[in-house]
Amino acid sequence: MKYMLLIYAAETGWGDTPREEIDAHMAEWFAFTDELGRSGKLIAGDALQPTATATTVRGADRRTTVVDGPFAETKEALGGYYLIDVEDLDEAIAWAGKMPVFAFEGAVEVRPLMEFNRPE
Repeated sequence: MKYMLLIYAAETGWGDTPREEIDAHMAEWFAFTDELGRSGKLIAGDALQPTATATTVRGADRRTTVVDGPFAETKEALGGYYLIDVEDLDEAIAWAGKMPVFAFEGAVEVRPLMEFNRPE
């Protein structure tokens, strides 16, 4: 089964963090990504730019509107994702639990992908 591991954390707070601490935290992320990759379970994963760089496209009545910024104001923002292919939800949760995001009171949303049978 394929799952998205959606990583949420506060976007603020890094300004006063010493460079050495940031580098150590990033090393944890790189190690996690390497472990996930070696397992053969990783399909894709990336970090996202801050929400201030986002553009939202909304639609109604088959017309679209483009708005600068994220669609919602929240304490935690979507900061990145991993797309994984694992046996079941328990395995997906186990991988989510290894993420270094929890050092900063972050959260990981584990969501299964919906698969459609497309008519030919």
